Formats: sequence, C-alpha cells, structure tokens
Amino acid sequence: MNNSTQKLSIRWLYLVIGTAAMLFAGIIYAWSILRAPLEAEFGWAANNMALNFTLTMCFFCIGAFLAGILSKRLGVAVSIIVAGLIAAAGLVLTSTLSGSSVVLLYLFYGIMAGTGIGFAYNVILSTVSAWFPDKKGLCSGVLLMGFGASALVLGNLAGSFIRNADIGWRFAFRFLGISLGVVLVIAGLVLRKPPEGTQFPQPKAKAAAGGESFEPKDYTTVEMIRRPSFWMAFVCIIFLAAVGNSVISFASQLSQSVGATLELATVLVGVLSVCNGLGRILTGAFFDSLGRRMTMLAANILTIAAAGITLVAVLVHSLPLCIVGLCLTGLSYGSCPTVTSAFTSAFYGTKYFPTNFSIMNFNLMGASFMATASSALLTSSGGYIAPFILLLCLSVAALVLNLLIRKP
Repeated sequence: MNNSTQKLSIRWLYLVIGTAAMLFAGIIYAWSILRAPLEAEFGWAANNMALNFTLTMCFFCIGAFLAGILSKRLGVAVSIIVAGLIAAAGLVLTSTLSGSSVVLLYLFYGIMAGTGIGFAYNVILSTVSAWFPDKKGLCSGVLLMGFGASALVLGNLAGSFIRNADIGWRFAFRFLGISLGVVLVIAGLVLRKPPEGTQFPQPKAKAAAGGESFEPKDYTTVEMIRRPSFWMAFVCIIFLAAVGNSVISFASQLSQSVGATLELATVLVGVLSVCNGLGRILTGAFFDSLGRRMTMLAANILTIAAAGITLVAVLVHSLPLCIVGLCLTGLSYGSCPTVTSAFTSAFYGTKYFPTNFSIMNFNLMGASFMATASSALLTSSGGYIAPFILLLCLSVAALVLNLLIRKP
C-alpha cells in the first residue's frame, strides 16, 4: 500500500513539471508583444503580422494532430524533446531575420515554432492527464493555466528586453527559444506515462446527480467523429472561444473607446490575461466537482454575460461595465481549453485521447476564423456594436448546442 502511494505521489511532480513546460510553450500567445519590433524595424504591414499568427495557430493544431498519430510510436521522451528542439530552432531563427522576406517569418515562427509547440502541447497534456483519471478537470486546468499565463509572464519579460536598447528583440527571441528548448528537453527526460496496472483513486461519481450517466468506454477517433455529441461540442466550443479570441485581439482599443487611458488599457489587457488563466483552473475544479453538464452550462452562461455586458458598455459608453465585461470574457475564454480537454477524456476515454484531443483541438482554428469575421465587421461598421451583436448571437447559439449534448 505504501509502495502504491509512493508511486502515485510522483504524479504531482509530473504536474509541476508539465505546468512549467506549458508555461514556456505558451509563448506563442505573446505574439502581440513580439510582433511590434518586427513591424517597427522591417515595416511589415499589419495584415502580414495577422497572417503570421493565423499560420501559427493553424500549424499549432497540425502539430497537435501529428502528435496524436506519432507519439505512441516515438514515445514520450523523443516526442517532447524533438518537438522542443524544432520550436526552439524556429524562435532562434526568427531572431536572425533581416527583413528581406516576410515568408521567412512565416516559416520560422508560424510553421516551425507553431508545429513544435503544438506537438509538445498534446504530448505533455495527454501524458500528465493519464496520471489523473480521478481529477481530469483539475489536471487540465492547472496545465492550461500555465499555457495561458505565458503571455503575461514571459511576454512581459520579453517586452522588457525589447524596450531595452542594449538588449533588443533579437536577444528576446533567442532567450525565449533557448529557454523553451531547455525546459522541454528536461520535461521529455522526466515525464512518463503511468505503468500498466497502476491503481488510481476512483473519481467521485457526481455526473449522475446532474442527470448525466453513461457507461465509460474508449472510443477510437473514427467512432468519436461519428457521434452527434462530438460535433455539437466541437461547434459549441468554437462559438464560445470566438468571443474571447475576438475581444483579446482588440481589448486595448475597446477599452480606450469607452474612456480608458492608454496606461489603464494596457493594465486591462493584463487583467484579461489573468482572468483567462484563472478561468482555466476554476473550470477544471468545477468539472471534477459538478460534472460535465453543469460546468459547460456555467461557462456558456458566463460567455453570454460577457458579450452582453460588454455590448451594453459600448452602447452607454461605460468604462466600469467594460472592465466587468473584460474580466468575464477572460474567465469564459479560459474555460474553453479546459472544457475541450476534460470533455474529450470524460466522453471518449483515455486510450485514444492524444488523437481524439488533437481532433477536438481544431476548434481553435474555427474560433480564429470567427474572430477574423468579427474583426472584419468592426472595420466595415466602424464601431464595436455590430461585432458584439454577432458574438452575443454566437454565444446564444452555443447554449442551444450545449443543451442538446447527451451521452456519447
């Protein structure tokens, strides 16, 4: 019994290491900070910078998908180490850009770094989550909190390097690349899947109390995508994440449009990031204690409130309401990746989780395209009312899908 307890205790060490690795991997979300010196030095247009981030997210999803297929053959150590070296090389090579071609930025940052980080993201999440079948939501929430906090922690550190004329943006990219490579190599050398036959604490059976009870089963990816529950959840999460994706892209300008100073707007972007990280871990804890159904409904209602309150803030030109809306948006957006991971594991099992999760994770691409649509609406309408009407409609549509989701 003591030996079993000792073996299980290592899972908490794995969670700490996995969270640290995710913190460094999440640097791709600090693009709004990292893009500024490239625009200033090379004169690349805003649409070029936006395209790079879109490519990064697309290849992040592709990297996660490739991890689902290849990680079993390569093993945890090789998968994470190789992914880390590819991502690190992408960031370091970005530091060598001369401005001769924006295509090299797409290749180094968008394709190499995006693919490597996506690959590592899937392997780390699936490896560490395998140690927590009794705490799926909490484990996913902690790991994804680390990933989401990167823009705040490492992004601000990179920003201080960039603003210092004696250090500069090239050093910032090299520092981030080398640090990411070192941390992922260490994670790859340490993290392991639980041995066959490991006895875990049994999860508390609270789902049935919420009106949702079904026989646990491991679904293959083909079986999963044939089920209506998958498509309802997939589209639902796209609509929910679209609200956060859209607001993050213009949070500073939105705040200033209702009376915030530039300094306060910058602080509010940080607050949004903090709430994003908080939403991830809180959603994980709720998922374990309240069950899937109640957690997803709560996240959905929170998203509707976020879009609705921010719309009212724009209509009445209220800065306090806008601050409330931004905080709620951060919390609701943070719930999306945790729900994606915990839902996939709870509904479709752990045996095929890496591949199943990589497929479900493509909702990031869908949310990005929805965010692009809301940004285009902002440009065409010349104000924030039309985009937030769209986002409010999407969050209500998500609620309808949410209510229709039943057992796998």
